[in-house]
Order: sequence, then structure tokens, then C-alpha cells
Amino acid sequence: MRRTALNCIHELATKDERVVFIGSDITKRDVTAFAEEFPNRFFMEGIYEQHLIGMAAGLALSGKIPFINTIATFLTRRCFEQILVDLCMHNLPVRLIGSGGGVVYAPLGGTHIAIEDIAILRVIPNITIISPSDAEEMKRLMPHTLNWPNPIYIRLAKGGDPILASKNNAFEIGKAITVIEGDKIVFISTGTTTYIAKQAADILANDGIDVGVVHVHTIKPLDTEKILKTIAEAQIVLTIEEHRITGGLGSALSELIAEEHKGKAIKFKRIGFPDIFTEELGSQNEIMGKYGITVENILKTTKELLH
Repeated sequence: MRRTALNCIHELATKDERVVFIGSDITKRDVTAFAEEFPNRFFMEGIYEQHLIGMAAGLALSGKIPFINTIATFLTRRCFEQILVDLCMHNLPVRLIGSGGGVVYAPLGGTHIAIEDIAILRVIPNITIISPSDAEEMKRLMPHTLNWPNPIYIRLAKGGDPILASKNNAFEIGKAITVIEGDKIVFISTGTTTYIAKQAADILANDGIDVGVVHVHTIKPLDTEKILKTIAEAQIVLTIEEHRITGGLGSALSELIAEEHKGKAIKFKRIGFPDIFTEELGSQNEIMGKYGITVENILKTTKELLH
């Protein structure tokens, strides 16, 4: 997914001279072609991420469209004030691309686990937050970033993730995608967890239990109209995310349902990381497995709520 994003930025740069790339503490392998073709628009900075945001803000105020790529934890935790003050207060068209969203970098420990990045940024006005499902969806997203008026945070998965996105689904920032039709039981997910949600829905369908799946690639602005329409007759709603249940997609849906849902009562459950620090070292799959962000736990939770 990261390689696809960087290749797309290079393609955008060939079409629009406003595009600038800024990297920090990343391998140059996937951006070599950009650096060679556009040396005056390519900047590889050191490990001082707050500086990147200020630099990008200055470039944006000068008419450029900066794309920043570095590790998600350092881009969001470390740069909160700069993102809020330098970018979002001025509503500048800077694109923040966070590598290793979720527990991709779990083998490196808690300092590199980005499971509160969405929550950190969701409270900031003007920010747009996007978590694509796979590399194919990334390809459809990137052209829309060129003229989007607000700052954008794009959350990257590890790469090599299963392809879920259908070529029949047009991509639009802020518009959720229905993966499977269904209105009695609805799974609402984001990023690569949409693939997990679909796997669980397919298994339940084989058991005669129909489940709708909605992929919310844009967490902010949230597609409230589509979500409320989809869950209008729902009995059960599950949210699934590779993020803490505090402040992420599940929180956004909780707020929406509590304030705006006019239908009957819903059984609602958030599947994600609990409100604790994950201290274990292990692979992405091992950490997600321990905390129940799995097909098996979605099936178990759904059947418990049914009965």
C-alpha cells in the first residue's frame, strides 16, 4: 500500500508542478524515481518531524501541495500541536501519509504501535482522515487528494494486504462503500479490517445469517447519511477497526447513533483494542488475535448478540 501511494504521488507530480514530497526516516527505495525526476520538489529530512509540518505549511502557503510520509506514530503523536496550529488552523492542503497504521510495527514495541492515531486527529477541525482497504483503493484515492481543500491524513497498512476493493465501486472522499447489502445485522469497518468483516459476513451467510458490510474509508468527514440509512432497520451493529475503541470509528458511530438514529433500539458492539497499552511484542496477526480483531471473534460476538 505504501509503495502504491508513493508511486501515485510521483504520477501526480508529473501532472501538477505544485506537488512536493517530504520524507523523514524512510527508505529512499520507493521514491528514487521522484527524486531523480523532480530534485527541486523532493526533500528527505531528518528525524525531526515537527519541522516537517512547519516546512509543509510554508510550502502550502506558497501555493504547493506537500505530501509528507513517515511513520504514523511519529507523525500523529509527536506533531499534534504543529498539525493543529500550522496546518488545520490555516486549513492548508497538506497530505500526511502515516506508514504502519495499527499494529503493523508491533515487533518494534509500543512506541511504534499506531492505535490512537485516528483518535488524536479526529478532534481537530478541518482535518480529513482516510484509511483505505488495500492498494487498489489507494490508487483510486490518490487523484482526489490533488484538489481536496483541507489537510488529509492517510493511514497506511503494511502492504501486500488482500485486495477487497471492487472496480465497480467509484471512490469519493467522505462517501462510505457498501460491500455487502444487508440491513438487519450490519458490520461497519475501516481500512484493512473491512476484509476481515467481509470474511465473517460470508461465513455467516453460509449459516443462513445475512449481514451487511459497510466500508468507511473516510472516518472524517463521516458519511452520516449513508450510515444512518443502512442501520435504520438494524437489530445489531458491529464496528471493526485496528484502533483503540476509544476515539476511533467505533466512537464516531456511537456518537452518531446516540444523537441521530431514529429507528428502534440497536444492539451495538465495538471490536478493536481496549483502553490499555499493548505491551506485548509479536506480529501484527498475533497482537490482533490476542485482542479479538479476528474473523472468529466477529462470529462469536455476532452470535452472542443474536441470542
